[in-house]
This record gives sequence, structure tokens and C-alpha cells, in this order.
Amino acid sequence: MHFPLPPHGGELINTLASASEREKWLQKAPSLPRLTLNERELSDIDMLACGALSPLKGFMGQADYESVVEKMRLANGLVWSLPITLSVKEENASKYEVDADVALYAPTGECLAILHVKEKYKYDKEREAEKVYKTKEEKHPGVAAVYAQGPVYLGGPVTVLNRVKYDDFSEYRKDPAELRKIFQEKKWRTIVGFQTRNPIHRAHEYIQKCALEIVDGLLVHPLVGATKSDDIPAAVRMKCYEALLKNYYPLDRTYLSVFPAAMRYAGPREAIFHALVRKNYGCTHFIVGRDHAGVGSYYGTYEAQELFDQFELEDLGILPLKFENSFWCKRTGGMATAKTSPSGPDEQVSLSGTKVRDMLRAGQLPPPEFSRPEVAKILIEAMKGS
Repeated sequence: MHFPLPPHGGELINTLASASEREKWLQKAPSLPRLTLNERELSDIDMLACGALSPLKGFMGQADYESVVEKMRLANGLVWSLPITLSVKEENASKYEVDADVALYAPTGECLAILHVKEKYKYDKEREAEKVYKTKEEKHPGVAAVYAQGPVYLGGPVTVLNRVKYDDFSEYRKDPAELRKIFQEKKWRTIVGFQTRNPIHRAHEYIQKCALEIVDGLLVHPLVGATKSDDIPAAVRMKCYEALLKNYYPLDRTYLSVFPAAMRYAGPREAIFHALVRKNYGCTHFIVGRDHAGVGSYYGTYEAQELFDQFELEDLGILPLKFENSFWCKRTGGMATAKTSPSGPDEQVSLSGTKVRDMLRAGQLPPPEFSRPEVAKILIEAMKGS
């Protein structure tokens, strides 16, 4: 292996306009057909802007879309597991012509990008739902998002004029090129990425530190884009991460940054996506735990890990580190998994998320074997105000 590892597809794609190009397009934008992006599309355009979605240069055309849905590969054969698409309502589709340009706007009214439309095509919503999310049930949040979309996709490259403006986590928002430079300055050759949309409890801490034993650095990379309404807000989670890292992690070997993606809750496919994108941010390894990016009971406990086995390491270009469910083992007096503990279920401290939430709402600290007290206190305070 040569370090640092190249981005997915070989290079970080830069879709940002030059200063002169930006001025030209900003003047032209008011005369172009207009499309306002939703929350998930805002995340996608921001990641297209900074190269996080390399090798994509824009929203997928039909060949890439069909290939990704069916085979988890782009039309050129490169591994890619989730459609990155832009939909429009059927009654508005005639406004957007092939080989013409569309101005993409934020809900605030700011022009963010120009889409150079190369294709306009219809797609089968139920087929996308079944292939990508493994269910047609609308109660699945990812499927609900697909069903709520328009029935026509616009495909083509984008020229980004303005980055999405965020008013939170500014010190933690690092683009792939920035993180790669930081890792180089730290002389980290091997970096393990950890994806999370939840507070980190002792089981997460255990697998992160196991991984840290075999690499130079750990990137804690929480997702802060759109999530379900009942997920813990990103601002609360970030306080938890800060407290945890400050008190329990080696700061010279750990780095906290935020991941601007929206959750799709696509389980195994999203695990592959999370790994490939972390490769763009400079990671060489990626932690895959139980029920990665899952929701409800749609996916098997270790189905995400099993999906990685369908791809050659050379095709992925990042090494998945697979961990079983971990717990506090009363017999050995430490964190363990079924692979390392001789104990039975009655000797294992492993609480359900529902049980923990009930304790936190009641102002009770979960046992220290499950959660660090600093994290639990932050969550209790947040739940008081909700």
C-alpha cells in the first residue's frame, strides 16, 4: 500500500467555480430555470462541492443510476452503493431541458450551483426502494423520502458557486483535502474512520480503541446532516463527543470532525457508502459494527459486514474492520464481545436504547459499564429541555 491512499476513483473532484466563472454564472442565474433544494439535496451539493462524493461530478445520469441500483457499481464498474440523484415533479419537468442549465437554490434564496442538464429520465420508485432499502414499506424513512420525490430525475455535472452556509460546528467542518493535510501534518499513515449518528457509549468506545491499537489515528466523524426527528440532535451529540474525547481518549491520536451527509438509513448499502466516502477524507480503515446505518428491523444484525465480503479489497480501496456487539463482562471485569468473553447473558451488561432513554428521561444515570457519566449528564440535561 502507498500512503496516503488515493481518493475513490483516483482524485478529489473539485466542482467549485473559479472566481471569474462564478461571477459569470451568478449574473446568468436569474434568467435560468430555478430549482430549490431540500435538506438532503443540500447535503449532497455540499459534498459534491468539496470532493467528498468523488468520483461524482454531479447528479447521476440514467446509466450510473441503473447500474448503482442493480449492481452497486457505477456504469464504469467502480463500486458505488447509493444513488445520488436530483428529482423534479412531473408537472415541472418540462421547464428543465436537456443540454440546458438549471440554477440550484438554497431555501434561503441563495444560488448555490448550476446544474448542466445532460439527461432527464423517469425511474421506478418501488424498484429503487426495494433494491436500495430492501423494502417497499413507506414507514422506512429512506423509502418515504423516495416516495415523496418527483418521478423525474435530472442528471448532469454541477458548477458550485457558493458553499452551503452552516451556522454550527464551524471549527469541525473540514473538507476532504483539509483532513488529508491535517493527517499528513500529524504523520498519520493509517487512519480509521468511525461513523455515528448517536452518542458514543462504552461499546462504541471499546471498538474504537481496539481499532486504534492497529492504526496511527482515529477519525471520529459524526453525521450532522438530516436525520429522523426522534434521533438525538447533532448539537447535543457534539457536546457528548467533546466531553468523551477530552476525558477518555488520547488527543494526539484522535481527531473529531463532522460529516455533512444526510442519513438515508439504507443499512448495508449505506455502510459501503460511508466507507467509500471516508476514503475520500483520507481514511485507510473503517469500522463496521452491528446494524450499521440501520433502522427498525429491516436489516440483519451483521448484514452490513456481510455485504463488504461481496467486494474485493482492491475494489473498495479501504479496509473494513468488523466488530461484534460489545458489552461489559461482569466475569472478566471489562468490555468484551462474544469472541473474547466466556460469560453468559446474565453476566453481560448491555442495555437497549429504549431502556437507556427511559432512564435518562427519569434523570437516572445509566450504569458506568454502559455509559460514561459525563455523556449521560449531557443527555439528561438535553432531555429535560425537550
